[in-house]
Order: sequence, then structure tokens, then C-alpha cells
Amino acid sequence: MCGIIGYIGKKQAAPVLLDGLKRLEYRGYDSAGISVIGENGSRKIFTLKATGKVAILEEKISKQNIIGNIGIAHTRWATHGKPCDKNCHPHLDCSGNISVVHNGIIENYRQLKNQLIKNGHHFSSETDSEIVAHLIEEFCKKMDFREAVLQSLKLLKGTYGLAILHKDHPAQMIVARLGSPLLLGVGKEEFIVASDACAIVQYTDKVVYLEDGEVALITSEGFEVMNIKNKQIEKKVSTLDWDMEQAQKNGLPHFMLKETFEQPESVKNAMRGRISKADGMARLGGLRDVEKKLKNINRIIIVSCGTSYYAGLVGEYMLEEYAGIPVEVEYASEFRYRKPILNRKTAVIAISQSGETADTLAAILEAKNKGALTLGIINTVGSTIARETEAGVYNHAGPEMGVASTKAFTSQLTILTLLTVFLGRQREMSLVTGQRILKELEKIPAQIETILKQGKEIKKIALKYKNYADFLYMGRKYNFPIAMEGALKIKEIAYVHCAGYPSGEMKHGPIALIDKNFPSLFVVPKDSVYEKNISGMQEIKARGGKIIAIATVGDKEIKKQANDVIFIPKTLEMLTPLLSVIPLQLLAYYVGVSKGYDVDKPRNLAKSVTVE
Repeated sequence: MCGIIGYIGKKQAAPVLLDGLKRLEYRGYDSAGISVIGENGSRKIFTLKATGKVAILEEKISKQNIIGNIGIAHTRWATHGKPCDKNCHPHLDCSGNISVVHNGIIENYRQLKNQLIKNGHHFSSETDSEIVAHLIEEFCKKMDFREAVLQSLKLLKGTYGLAILHKDHPAQMIVARLGSPLLLGVGKEEFIVASDACAIVQYTDKVVYLEDGEVALITSEGFEVMNIKNKQIEKKVSTLDWDMEQAQKNGLPHFMLKETFEQPESVKNAMRGRISKADGMARLGGLRDVEKKLKNINRIIIVSCGTSYYAGLVGEYMLEEYAGIPVEVEYASEFRYRKPILNRKTAVIAISQSGETADTLAAILEAKNKGALTLGIINTVGSTIARETEAGVYNHAGPEMGVASTKAFTSQLTILTLLTVFLGRQREMSLVTGQRILKELEKIPAQIETILKQGKEIKKIALKYKNYADFLYMGRKYNFPIAMEGALKIKEIAYVHCAGYPSGEMKHGPIALIDKNFPSLFVVPKDSVYEKNISGMQEIKARGGKIIAIATVGDKEIKKQANDVIFIPKTLEMLTPLLSVIPLQLLAYYVGVSKGYDVDKPRNLAKSVTVE
């Protein structure tokens, strides 16, 4: 979602800000803007905005002579007001003295705006964000810049990540955080503020994570952090665990394709150092401090959104079948609104690639308030959810730049497998069962490689079906969530209407849609529900529907039922999702590319959804 970048130091700010905006593009946005305080006593804030891609803003900047060592910039994903230049950030006050960029939502902006209008303020946009600049302007009539910002923050209800400039304080930047991620990169005589580490890592690997309710005043010489009551807070400097090389495309046309092909390595990374085959146990260091609590839990609730939700559904099957613990999987966006019944023997597990998903964070805070044990399965080290949960496990998948998740998903499934073994061995899982699962899990990276080698064949199938407007994706048991995830992928990437269903539900309604123009895809490995899936395929075939099948290598029967087949290696039933999802990712990718879409940045979508 919306991205913030700010710079103060010895360099010219505009090029650094533009570079940061480009690195934030993957998050999803519809407009971009920049403000730089002019140097040499110009006492002016130069502000430029553009609807559309950062490249349009860059062209505008190239025609201006913007000189200055301090500035802020923003990519906007519209919430209040349509995408257009006037609604683009940064926003200025009436006098043009104050410039603000904002991530989040100000819930009480209407009341504040009405009062400010009564006080003589004039607004230029339809956004909730603009009121912040005017509030600070109002308070600056009575107090200095820092105190004016602190007093303004006290009036805001909602969420924010803010970066603020004042032309009369050309050596200062103030940033603040409440519910929207913000971190400070600490360089040599320079500081870079950003909502995402990818905009910082080129310049420094030293960062300070701001927590909710914290405000930082930054100069080129240093920074100080305080709360909104102006009480000083000591902060430690952390080290980022990934570099720029990880975030490059490595000669491939899209991040999504690169990240799909990185999955053998990212799955290895998720299990590296965590497998002890001798005692059939998973070693999860992030859970060491809560091992005793985990042994006593009698219920698990998994909260997540989007692709992570489908990982949670696979985890539900794993944990119930092998660890013997009742599991519920909840959409995080609904969890806190249904007044969940929680206690100390309930573990609430948040799954989030970014660790900043607003709905998932809210669910975790609700669980903490009700006394549940909170855990995280998170890819981004130092993220808010990682810090808010009591314990957890990092994916170690590396940065995922494509909006549609690929390698983060399979790393989540890998960790859920390890968690199942860990909790199962704490209970009644036998040594032999633990050893068998871990042995087969170690084979998965090589098996994924064999599927990726079928890329050309999968592309041919994608091109064969690319012009169909509707699809039905189906699976059973462990692969029902994979059918749902595959359907989500082709919706996200190729803008194809696709319904994901448990195949047993097909005859309870969806079969009415089937004809020669409505193809179906079945995830049908050789598993405990294989025959059930075959029956469903026969019903589709009898009605003239075309069928694509994801099936196990060596399955001779499947070619009699399906028009097209993609084969995956044989593995344990619980591990088939790690393999069956790969062809679905590639199908979505190739259909999307064939239609000329930007598969890394699908329309209307954001990588990290940081507002509710």
C-alpha cells in the first residue's frame, strides 16, 4: 500500500527520493509526489505531484531545478478521494510552509476539517491526510514546530505513518507512527525514513524501528525519539538481514517469475537448521521461550488474510491430523468483530508475509488483550507483528517484491509443517512419524525443481486457455485450500474470474455453470481422496466441460479424465500443497503476461495492506 520515503543529509534529496519511490512501486499505488526544501536561503518547499507511475513524476522533476538536501516523497493508494494530482501527497498547509506525507486513515478527519474551515483554513484535496498539515499550521500560531506536531497528533484518531517538513525549519524532519509501519535508516551523516526497508537498504543496513506512539525529530547530525507527551525514548539500532541483490530481478522479466523460481531455495531456507531427524523433531528457536506454554495449549486459532489465509487452511489439516490439536482459521479482518472466546490455553497464530498487515495486527492485539498466547509466522524481520507477538518463526524467504505472493506462501507451508512436527512430538506423534515427515520435507526443494522444469509445457497450457473468461478450480482435503489459492492467483494476475471450491461441493451448485466454455481445474494427486476427485471430474466431463488436472507422476488414469495434465512428484499427502501450488502460480503468471498485464503490480492491489 502507500509508501513513504524521506531523506536528510549531504546528498541532493530529489534523486534519493525518486530512487526510494521506485523501490516502493511493488507495494501498489496510483499516484506519487515529492517535496524538497530549497537550499541557499530560498526558503521554499518545492512540491511536484503526478497521477500514475513514478516515471511520470520523474519526467516532471527532470524539467525543474530542485536543489535541496532534505525532502519527503510518497506513493499513494487511494482511500479518500479519487486518484488525481490534487489528492496526491505531499499535502501542504494554506501558506505552503508545511508539507506532509501520510500512510493510514484519519478516522475523525471530517470533524477536524470542519473546525479548521471555521478557523479560516482552505483545503485543496478530498483526502483525510491534508488535515494534518493544516492542524500543524494552526498550532504553529501559538508554539514551535515540534510542539505543534505533538499537539496535532493528540487530536488524530485512526492510523498514521507521517513525515513532515516546515520551510522555516529547513534542517529538521519530524516523523511519527501509529499503526502504520515506519523505520529510520541510519547512515553516515544522513538519515532515510521509509515505510519499507527496500527503500533504505541501498544506503544503509542500520535501522531504527519506530513503535506505535513514537515520534522522531531528525537532523543531519542525529535524531531523538519521543512519545506524544514529549518524553524521550531510548532506541537501539538494528541491522537489516537482506541486501539489494536479493531484491533485483536477476535478468528475468518479472519479480513474480524470479520469486517463483526461487522457491527451492526459499523452502530450504525455511527449514535450514530446524530439522533434527535423529529424534524426529523440529527445532524452532523462536518458540524456545514458550515451549511449556505450547505444551499446555488445547486450541489454536490462525488469523491471516489473502494468500496467508490459505496457508493457514492447509495448516489446519496438518495440525489436527498430526498434532491432534483443534484448529480454527479466521479471516483476520473479521476476527476481532465477532468477540472471540479466548483463554490462556488458546494460541493465536498470525501469518503475514510483511508483518504489517493491519487486519492481522489488529487480530493479534485483540488476542493479547484477552490473554491468549500470540505467535507469528512472519517473513519480515523486525516488522510490527513480529514485535507484537510473544514468540514466532521467521520464514527467511528473503524480500518478496511481486504483489502476488509465491515464495512466501510455500515458506509458510514449510514452517507450518515444522510447527506440526514440533507440536505433534510434544504430544503423541511417534518418532517414526516425525522422522518420515521431516525426511520427505527435505526432498521438497528438489521436487519443486522438477516442476519448474516443466515451465514450457505449463506455458502452452496457459496459452491454450488464456481466452476463457471463467474458471472453476477444485481440490479436496489438503488441496482444497490450494485450489482456492490458485483461483486467487489467476484473479490477481490475469484478471480472470475464477471460483475456488472444495470439489465435493461442486454438485451442490457450481456444476450448473459447466459447459464447453467453462473449464475446470482439479488438484488431484494420488492421495486419500483421489477416487472422490475422479468422480467429480467425471461429472464435469459428462457435461462437456474441459478439464486441467494437477496430478501425481505415474497416474495413468488421469489422462482419460482430463484434457490437459501437469504432473507433480509423489510425496506425503500433507506435503502435496507445497508441490501442487507451483503449476498454479505459473499458469496465472503466463496467462497474465500473455494478456500484456503488469504481473508484478496488478491493478488496484497493494503488497502490504496497512489500512483496514
